[in-house]
Amino acid sequence: MKRNQSGFTLIEIAIVLVIIGLLLGGVLKGQELINSAKVKNLASDFRNIPLYIYTYQDKYHALPGDDPLASIHVSSAVTATTPANDAGNGRIDGKWDSTTATDESFLFWQHVRLSGIAAGITDTTDTVGYPARNTLGGLMGVTNSAAELPIAGLKGSYIVCSSSIIGKFAKQLDVALDDGDPTKGAMMSILDGSHPSALVGATAPAAVVPDDTSLYTVCMGS
Repeated sequence: MKRNQSGFTLIEIAIVLVIIGLLLGGVLKGQELINSAKVKNLASDFRNIPLYIYTYQDKYHALPGDDPLASIHVSSAVTATTPANDAGNGRIDGKWDSTTATDESFLFWQHVRLSGIAAGITDTTDTVGYPARNTLGGLMGVTNSAAELPIAGLKGSYIVCSSSIIGKFAKQLDVALDDGDPTKGAMMSILDGSHPSALVGATAPAAVVPDDTSLYTVCMGS
């Protein structure tokens, strides 16, 4: 007895392959759009911090974090800078990612938030909510102390840094905001955790070319 065998025709297989291709293309395009949005958000962080500084200066004629009259300008609840004579010296002293409650780079966020220039938690004892973070969960910060230079050769009135940035994003950021070379110019990259806990300009690490998958700290002088 002859049996009838059923199966897919070439046309049916071709249709299925086309559908699979369209679905994969949609997924890849969607991921590309998500990644592009993340890079745009990271770029906004680098642009916004100098705006916070200039807005605060225009309003109070002082630098946020370095304002000796912050308790009058923004709130009596501000934390005092130690040593007190550093306040008003025209620098945002301290490491960009300082966790020392009396460092000016740490108090920067309290001043700009209490003044209404930026949103966020103002309680410096909140170790989870107070530190500023980028869209990837990494830390953000600023310094313009030559003694706390995060990357060798980086120049600028203010140094803005952001950590835990995947390498492919770090390269895209450099293309968008600088010269496309992460080892020179106004924006540079180093591996996360590669800078020592106590920095001076002479010991700041050299910038590197990121690979696509490792995490980097990206800094920009402005």
